[in-house]
Amino acid sequence: MPLDQTMSIELAQWLDTPAGTIVRAWEQTQVDGMVSNMFGYHAIQIGMPHWDLLQANRIPYKCAAHGLGVPIGTRGGRVVCDSECLPFDSQCVDLLVLPHALECASDPHQLLREVERVLMPEGHVVITGFNPFSLWGARESLPGLALRLPVPVPEQVSPRRLKDWFKLLSFEPSRGRLGCYTPLCTSETWLRRWRFMDAAGDRWWPACGAVYAIAAVKRVAGMRLVGPSWRKSKNRRTRHQAASPATNRIKEPING
Repeated sequence: MPLDQTMSIELAQWLDTPAGTIVRAWEQTQVDGMVSNMFGYHAIQIGMPHWDLLQANRIPYKCAAHGLGVPIGTRGGRVVCDSECLPFDSQCVDLLVLPHALECASDPHQLLREVERVLMPEGHVVITGFNPFSLWGARESLPGLALRLPVPVPEQVSPRRLKDWFKLLSFEPSRGRLGCYTPLCTSETWLRRWRFMDAAGDRWWPACGAVYAIAAVKRVAGMRLVGPSWRKSKNRRTRHQAASPATNRIKEPING
């Protein structure tokens, strides 16, 4: 089984643990708020097919693209494919949601290039992932600890790195949020006891959240709607041409 599929399966299993449930609930809330007012005709989720992150969106045609061979949720369709070579035409998708897809890809930058290719101009992409510069990321760097994240720190794509890739591919970040400041624990009881740190972390060290959700818009350089301006200039040119003969008659010399 390819490495990206193996990591996706391990991540899906980890999301059912007590700590994973907190991450899943936080990301669901953030993505729901980001995609609820995004419109178009086609929306695709890349990765995590058992987890429907398009449920709050009203775009009529939705599907999941992945390599696991299972449908998204219980309602959508499925496209089994290599996420780094999407089987879609260029500029045909209005919304793409990538839950931890960059971390599970063997070439995350190539996956982002494919996202840029298939997105319509002014289309939206929403990406979630682990933040390596967090308490959870620091814990991963300590040797001898049994509890580990399903995605190693070297494979995690930081928000700053993601924003640099956005600039290279003409994406403009529109919304972003970091969360989950509770220390990573195996016990659900201890996770509840540490939940007060979510409010404190969001206020005092917001850049150190364990996970992030970032939305961006695909911008096309030089793209401008010229229909109304063209009609206006055409009408102005027509009026000018109609007025030219009268102007010429006024300027004719008067004899006598």
